[in-house]
Amino acid sequence: MNILARYTRWLHTRWPSGTVEKLPQVNDDGSTSVPGLYIVGDLTGIPLLRFSADTGARAVRTITADSAFQRQRQRDDATLDLVIIGGGVSGMSAALEARAAGLRFELLEATEPFATIVNFPKGKPIYTYPSDMTPAGQMHFRADVKEDLVRELRDQTLATGIQTRAARAERVVRDGDLLRIDLAGDEPLRARRVVVAIGRSGNFRRLGAAGEDLDKVYNRLHDPRDFRRARALVVGGGDSALESAIALAECGATVTLSYRKAGFSRPKPDNIARIERLRADPSSADGTLTLAMNSTVTRIEPDRVTLKTPDGERTIDNDVVFAMIGREAPLDFFRRSGVRIAGEMTGRDWTLFGAFLAFCVFLYHWKKDRPELPVYRWFRDNGWFPFNLPGLVDALGGGLATAAATEGHLLHVLLGAMKGPSFYYTLAYSLCVLIFGLRRIRRRRTPYVKLQTWTLIAIQCLPLFLLPEIILPWAGQNGWFDSGVMGWIGDQLFPGGSYWRAYGLVLAWPLFVFNVFTDQPLWGWLLISVVQTFVLIPTLIYFYGKGAYCGWICSCGALAETLGDAHRHKMPHGPFWNRLNMVGQVILGLAVLLLGLRVLSWIRPGGWLERTYALLLGEIPFLNYTWSVDLLLAGVLGVGCYFWFSGRVWCRFACPLAALMHIYARFSRFRILADKKKCISCNVCTSVCHQGIDVMNFANKGLPMEDPECVRCSACVQSCPTGVLAFGQVDPRTGAERGRDRLAASLVQLTENGRAV
Repeated sequence: MNILARYTRWLHTRWPSGTVEKLPQVNDDGSTSVPGLYIVGDLTGIPLLRFSADTGARAVRTITADSAFQRQRQRDDATLDLVIIGGGVSGMSAALEARAAGLRFELLEATEPFATIVNFPKGKPIYTYPSDMTPAGQMHFRADVKEDLVRELRDQTLATGIQTRAARAERVVRDGDLLRIDLAGDEPLRARRVVVAIGRSGNFRRLGAAGEDLDKVYNRLHDPRDFRRARALVVGGGDSALESAIALAECGATVTLSYRKAGFSRPKPDNIARIERLRADPSSADGTLTLAMNSTVTRIEPDRVTLKTPDGERTIDNDVVFAMIGREAPLDFFRRSGVRIAGEMTGRDWTLFGAFLAFCVFLYHWKKDRPELPVYRWFRDNGWFPFNLPGLVDALGGGLATAAATEGHLLHVLLGAMKGPSFYYTLAYSLCVLIFGLRRIRRRRTPYVKLQTWTLIAIQCLPLFLLPEIILPWAGQNGWFDSGVMGWIGDQLFPGGSYWRAYGLVLAWPLFVFNVFTDQPLWGWLLISVVQTFVLIPTLIYFYGKGAYCGWICSCGALAETLGDAHRHKMPHGPFWNRLNMVGQVILGLAVLLLGLRVLSWIRPGGWLERTYALLLGEIPFLNYTWSVDLLLAGVLGVGCYFWFSGRVWCRFACPLAALMHIYARFSRFRILADKKKCISCNVCTSVCHQGIDVMNFANKGLPMEDPECVRCSACVQSCPTGVLAFGQVDPRTGAERGRDRLAASLVQLTENGRAV
C-alpha cells in the first residue's frame, strides 16, 4: 500500500461507512408531502412496539386537533373521517384513538391483524423497550413472549370491537379536498384523512444466490420444532437471524449461521450472549450451532449450499435455508401515492437544484464583484437589482437628518456600509442564522442545542457582521486608529480601512486566506493566524473535538446548523462519499502551496514566483483559487446544496480548515460514547448525521465514535430514541473513558433524569 493510500485510510476510510435505508419522508407529527396522509409505526424509523403505538395515537390526535379537518367534519355526508391502512400495533393504536374521538373510520389489513408479530417464531422473546415509556393512546405492553403478546394485543383491540376489513391498498391520491384509497379488486374508498401503518411490509430482501427460489428457502421461521433433525443454514446478522439460529439449535437442528461481516454489531447483547453460550457449551442445546463469519451464499442446491469465504468456497450439506435479512420498505406504494422518499431526487428537484445553483453563481459574483459572467455585466450595466442599491441608499440618505451627512456619525457609517454588496449579504446571512436558529431551538429542545445555537447567533451577528460592517468603520471615521497603539493596530490589521479583514478574528487560516495572502506581510494577522490555526484550534480539538470550532464558532457551521438543520438527513452516506472526504486535503495542499509561494515572493519579490502566485490567486477567470475554492466551492456549492444535499457539503468535502482539523482530531480525546445495551440498531443516529458518519456502527458495538468528521451538532444524541449516546472524552492511548459532558444533549436522558424537556 503506497503512502497516499495509507494516509487516506488513517485519516478517513478506516471508519465505517454504512448507508441509510430509504424511507418515506415523515415529519415529527407523522404528516407527509401529501396533505392529509400520515405515516406511523416502523416507517418513521424506530422499530419498537411502544414507539409504534405512540406514533399511531399521536397522529390521530394531530388530525383531530386540525381546524380544517373539523370544518370538513361539519358537512352532513357519509364520508369517512379516517382510513387506517395496516392492522399492526401502530394501526390498531390509531384505531383505538379514532374510536375514542368518535371518528368514522375503517381499518384495512391485507393479511391478518398483528401479522408481523404472529409470524415471529414460537416462543420468541419480546423486547418492549424502553420499559419505562408510556406510549400515548390506549395500548399497553406487559408480555415478554410472542404468544402472550399476541393474546394481550388482541384482547385490547379485536376483543373490544375494533374490526378490520380484508383489503389491500394500492395507492392513496388526492381527490379534491378528500383522499381516495384505491383498493386491489374493490371499489375505492374516500376519506378526509389517511393513516398508513403498514410497516416494512415490502418484499423480502434477496440473497442474490443461484437457487434461492427453491422450496427449501424460507424468509420466516414459524415453529423451530418442524426442523428438529434438519441441517439448517441461517443467513443474516440481526436479531431475527440470531433468534432463529438459537431456536433451531435448541430444538435439535444442526445449524450454520452465515454472516457477511467478521463480527455481530446489530443484535441485542442478550442474543449475542446466547450465541456464545451455545458455541462454548454444545451440550446446552439438543442441536449444534456453527458460525460462518465473513461468508456469503453463492449457490443453493437441493442437498447442499455453497458459501464464499476469505479462504475460498466452502460447501456444506443442507436441508433448509432461512434468509433472515429483512424486508425492503414498500417504497413503490408511497411513490404511487406521491409521498416523497427521503434522499430521492425527482426531475422537478433536479430542475430546482440547477436553478438555485445558477442563482448562487450570480449572487456570489455580485458579492465578490467579479464580472466574468455576461449575466452579471448585463444586470450591472442596466442598473437592475441588486446593482441599484447604492442609488436607493443615496436617495434614502438625502431624506434623512443632517446628522447622516456628518462623517463619523453612526447613521453616516450605516449608509456608507449599505452601498456595498457585502453588507446586504452578511445581513441576510445573519438574519438566516437568527431566524432558523430560533426554529432549531424550538425543534430540538435540549440545553445543548439552546446554548450552542445562541453562541452561533452571537458570533455571527457581533464579530462577523456588526464589527466589520458598522463598529470598526465608525471607530475609524472617529479617529480611533489615527495614532498611538491603536494606530499601529489599524496599520497592521486594517490597512487602508480594510475593516473586512476583521472576519479573520473568527475565520482562521486556511478557511479565510486573504489576511495571509497579502502584497506585503501583515505581521499582526500572521501572528493571529499562527496562534489560531496552530495553538488555539488544536487545543480546542484535543479536548472537545473538531466540532468545538465547526459546530460552535464557524460562520459556515452557523448556517449549516440553523438553516440546514431541517435538511441534515439529506447528506449522502456510503464508501464512495467517505473517500470523497479527501477532496478537502487537496484544497488544503493548494492553500499551503499558495502560502509557500507568497512567503518566497516576499523574500524575492518579482519574477516567476510572484507571477505564479498571482495567476493561482486570481488573474485567470474561473481557473484560480479565489474563484474555484472561495467562490465556487465555499459559496455556490456550499450554499446551493443546502436544500438538496444538507448544509454541510462544503464543510465535509472541501473546507481546507476542516481538512486540517481532521488531522488534529485524530489525536483528540473527544468521543461520542455509547451504551450498547440500549442500542436497538434503528440507524436513526446515522440517518440524521449531516457529516455522513455511520454512528450506529459504533453505537451497536458499544465503541466510542472517533470519526474525525464529527462537528458536535448533537443530532445523533438528541434523536436517539433510547438515549444510547452521549458526548464525552477518553484517554487517546488506552481508550478508557475520562468523563461525560454535563450539558444535556439527549431528550431521553433528560426525561430519565427527571428534568423537564
